[in-house]
Amino acid sequence: MEYLTIFTFVMLMITLISLLNERFFHMPNDIALLVFSLVICGVLGVVNRFFSPALLGGFLEMFRDFRFETYLLDGVLCYMLFAGAGQVHFNKFTVNLKNITLLSLAATAVSAILYGLLFYGAFLLLGKAMNVWVCILLGCIVAPTDPIAATGIMNKLGLSKNITTIIESESLFNDGMGVVLFAFVKSILTNMGQENFLFLMVREAFGAAVVAFVLSACLFALVKRTREPSNHIFLSVLTVSSAYLICEVCGFSGAIASVVCGMYFSYHMDKLRGYRQVVDPEDIYDHFWEVVDHLLNSVLFILIGFSALRLRFDLDMLLTAAVTILCSLIARAVGVFLPSRLGSGRKIPGGYNLWEYVLLMTWSALKGGLSLALVLSTREFLPEEVYKILLNAVYMTILFTVIVQGLTTRKMYRFIERHKAARIRKGE
Repeated sequence: MEYLTIFTFVMLMITLISLLNERFFHMPNDIALLVFSLVICGVLGVVNRFFSPALLGGFLEMFRDFRFETYLLDGVLCYMLFAGAGQVHFNKFTVNLKNITLLSLAATAVSAILYGLLFYGAFLLLGKAMNVWVCILLGCIVAPTDPIAATGIMNKLGLSKNITTIIESESLFNDGMGVVLFAFVKSILTNMGQENFLFLMVREAFGAAVVAFVLSACLFALVKRTREPSNHIFLSVLTVSSAYLICEVCGFSGAIASVVCGMYFSYHMDKLRGYRQVVDPEDIYDHFWEVVDHLLNSVLFILIGFSALRLRFDLDMLLTAAVTILCSLIARAVGVFLPSRLGSGRKIPGGYNLWEYVLLMTWSALKGGLSLALVLSTREFLPEEVYKILLNAVYMTILFTVIVQGLTTRKMYRFIERHKAARIRKGE
């Protein structure tokens, strides 16, 4: 009954907030879900603190004990990544492959290490000792842009298809880099043996790609041999579930495998457009994955909002929030700047100059559920006090990027476009 209770309450929140947002607020719906779930969470917390009704206390305790990391990493992540990858414009992806690769690999690594060093230095200045490897571990958690937040929010902001594809594609692939960095630094902290990072990265990415491609090719062959749209759906679900499970068992990146499966199915389904118009005239397959994507994203943002019940808001949290947001913005900007400067030269997409591109890629870098799931998993091997610092840092980074950056990215994009137009008119 506990999971049914949580699910029913979450669906109630999604329904009420979505209806109110559509009628009065007109925010991107995912951001509205996070904002108002935080407000509701705060109200319930105040009522529980001062009036302590037994029923409400037990209800809130269910959310505090809910295994968010298990729900996401061992449950729905593969389906969310598959659905998100299916929205990527394949032609735009191939055109911008170099920039996507630089952002997914080099920018993520640079941002993670720089963030860790900045966070370590800031805490030293504040007179608080932190293990430098713990700080770098935190960098590995917050450096990757979140694929769920990006695909759920960015494609609704009116950005150009070219830029949207880069942002979404980077976010879909760089979480694999982040997870590998996380596993590598975790092995150092827990003295579990330090694998060669390059070998670990190649194994995770290459192994995931091979598993995903082979499974997708084999099971997609069955798609061509059935005329029942529901079977197309069943085969796609089986493909991504199997690929993710096999990769997790074999030590490969299940996240990367899910993205590869999603892009494979999307590309080949598009090639079968004529055939599908005959056997699936109502486009049931695409509608199914759109609904799954929207539903799971909505549930995720409500759960992120209610994860605030795990936190204790005080002066130390506000100080940690200021430090982590500043470190995150600086690390991301440098992480984008260096690879773009060294690798792209003048071939920056969208006609932007280097500074316009860095500003846009920095401000549009949202964090979300994957970062929260990773930091929650650190409770198993970090001291409680250190774990709480990391949890506060990650949660406040998520709130800032999703709410503040998410609500202002469209304005930032338009500002940069005006600056680009003025620069072009001047002949710069």
